[in-house]
Amino acid sequence: MKSSTPVRLLMLLVSSMLLGTTGVQAQTEFPNKPVNLIVPFPPGGAVDLAARSFAQALNAQWKQPVIISTRPGAGGAVGMAAAANAEPDGYTLLATHPALHALPEADRMFGRTPKYDSSKFKPLALLVADSLVLVVKADAPWKTYAEFVADARQNPGKISYASSGPYSAVHLPVEMLAHTADMKLQHVSFSGGGPALNAVLGGHVLATTPSPAVAAPHVKSGALRALVITGAKRHPLLPDVPTAIELGYKDVEFYLWVGIFAPLNTPDSVAEILRKNIARAAESPEFKRQMATVGTPIDYRDGKAFEEFLNRDARNISEAIKRIGKVE
Repeated sequence: MKSSTPVRLLMLLVSSMLLGTTGVQAQTEFPNKPVNLIVPFPPGGAVDLAARSFAQALNAQWKQPVIISTRPGAGGAVGMAAAANAEPDGYTLLATHPALHALPEADRMFGRTPKYDSSKFKPLALLVADSLVLVVKADAPWKTYAEFVADARQNPGKISYASSGPYSAVHLPVEMLAHTADMKLQHVSFSGGGPALNAVLGGHVLATTPSPAVAAPHVKSGALRALVITGAKRHPLLPDVPTAIELGYKDVEFYLWVGIFAPLNTPDSVAEILRKNIARAAESPEFKRQMATVGTPIDYRDGKAFEEFLNRDARNISEAIKRIGKVE
């Protein structure tokens, strides 16, 4: 009986070593099947472009493909709800933008049950963050943002601007600008950023806020005039356009960002593997080249830096939506 004790101890030790090896192997083998990346918006937009370039960069690292799953609907809520309710195993990820915060906030204001809650996601990394630019037609009477503000204050509700829908990434920054400058503008909603810009180019609406990459060709051609940037610093595509912050409007800092998320209960060990691979993808020459081609600045952040960015964005969006009130 005594001689069997060392044997049992040895067997326990070997079993423990095998279990430990299996756990490590399971981690190092992730992913061992295709990974789905949900994009909750139609193809061709800012999120779709960044997600496809990002997926290609991940494909270069993994032996398994990253499959783009486009699930538009309800302003992005359909796809984001699907991601929030997915199996938290690392094989379903979400690429999204500020609508992550805006949609639940708007639902709560209207007394509706949100389709998802932003707290149900585990933030992995910020990929890109692009400021927006307030533009008007080149023949508009305002040469500077100061002139635009002065006119809007003297004629409340008379200057119209186009957005891509209530509480969208085009609607919110204009309302932030209006609030900090103490001016009232007339909101005109369109089905997307493209139609909103076309309405300004056609002279039907007076202003809108596209991304600098979209606006720059029209500014350079002489069709549009850029008045102010919503980011913390000037944009390389429009270096002569001041930021709202440098003009004294300290509370205006808004970005059309794209981040990667996983369902909340994704294991920390898997999330750490994902973060490391996402960081390599964001640093890859091909991803940098593709983002430079579309004029979108890379702003990689993970961990605490990304969480702080998200918390600030959520707070700004919540305050803006409450000020805007109900828009039917």
